[in-house]
Amino acid sequence: MEHRRSPQQIPVVVLAGFLGSGKTTLLNHLLHRSGGSRIGAVVNDFGAIEIDAMAVAGALGDSTVSLGNGCLCCAVDVGELDLHLERLAAPSAGIDVIVIEASGLAEPQELVRMVLASEHPGIVYGGLVEVVDAAEFDGTRARHPEIDRHLALADLVVVNKLDRAADDGRRVLGLVRSLAERAAVVPATYGRIDPEFLFDCRPSEQRVGQLSFDDLHERGEGDHTGHEHLHTGYDSLSFVSELPLDPRRLMAFLDSRSEGLYRIKGYVDFGPYDSKNRYAVHAVGRFLRFRPEPWAAADARLTQLVLIGSGIDAVALAKELEACKNDAPHADENGMWGVLRYVPGSEEEPDAETFGTGEAFEA
Repeated sequence: MEHRRSPQQIPVVVLAGFLGSGKTTLLNHLLHRSGGSRIGAVVNDFGAIEIDAMAVAGALGDSTVSLGNGCLCCAVDVGELDLHLERLAAPSAGIDVIVIEASGLAEPQELVRMVLASEHPGIVYGGLVEVVDAAEFDGTRARHPEIDRHLALADLVVVNKLDRAADDGRRVLGLVRSLAERAAVVPATYGRIDPEFLFDCRPSEQRVGQLSFDDLHERGEGDHTGHEHLHTGYDSLSFVSELPLDPRRLMAFLDSRSEGLYRIKGYVDFGPYDSKNRYAVHAVGRFLRFRPEPWAAADARLTQLVLIGSGIDAVALAKELEACKNDAPHADENGMWGVLRYVPGSEEEPDAETFGTGEAFEA
C-alpha cells in the first residue's frame, strides 16, 4: 500500500536493537518492499568503518545519511541531527517516513528524546521499533538487564531470527510480550515484516507524553538519563587490509575468538582463492556466517572489518588479523573449505531475488 506523506510533518521512526539483532537486514527489507513509499534512513555505526551504511540498499543515494564512529545518542547533538533531518524532510526529497537505525550499543530512550526535542517543524516522532535476536535473547538479557527497559519503551518489537531459536521462539515471544506490554510484538525471520507496521507504530499523544516524563527523564545539559550507556562497556576495532586474507589463517582466528568478542561484521577479500567475490562476514556470539557477493567494478578490493566486544585487547586482535594477510602468490585449492562451511547451502537460502537484496544475511 502506498502512503503519501503529510505536507506538514514526516514521521521519524527510531530503529534500535542490540548488536547483531538484524536491524540493517530489517531496514533493507523495508527499503525493498515499501510498496511505493519512499523511506529516508539515518544509519549510525559503532566503529570507524561504516559497514552498516555499506549494507543498506541505496546507501550512496540522497535518501540516506551515514553517521559513523560513535553512538548517535552521545556523538551527535539535537542540533546536528536536525540538520540531517532537515535534508531528508525537504519537500524536494519526497520522503514519506524517516528511519533512524541506531548502533547496536545506542540508548533508545536517548534517541527518542532527541527526536522529541527536535525543533524542526517538518517532522514528528513516529515511534520506537526494537529488534530482538530470539536466538541470543537470554544471553543478551543476562549481560544487559537494561534491555527490559528498552522493550518497555518500544511501540513495536520485532522478534527476529526465529529460525535459529529453540521451539521456534515461542518461549522468547511470550517473554517479550510480557516485557513490552504497550507494544505490538511481531515474529520475524530475516527481518521480514509487513512495511505497514512502520507506518502504524506511531504512539498515541498520551503515550508520547508519558515518554517525555516517565521514561525519558528530563535531564540537564551534559547529563545522561541516569542509566549507564551500553557502549561504555564495549570497545571496537576497525581493520582494513589492501592485501587479501588467507582463509585458513582467518578461520583459525575466528575459531579461537574469545567470548568477549561479541560482534564481527564486514567484508573479506580472499584474493586468489576467489577473485570474483568478496565475502560478507557476520558473527554474533558463537554464530558465524559468510556470504559471497560479486565484486562491483567500482569496488576497492579491500578487507574491511569491525570487531566489537567487552574486555577485548584491540592491539592484540589487530596483530592477529595482520598475521592473516596472504603474502603468497598462489592459492591452496582446499583453503576455502573452512569458510564455505559457514556459507548457507542452497537448501537454507531464500529465493535468488531475496538473497540478492541482502535479506538472507542478518546484519
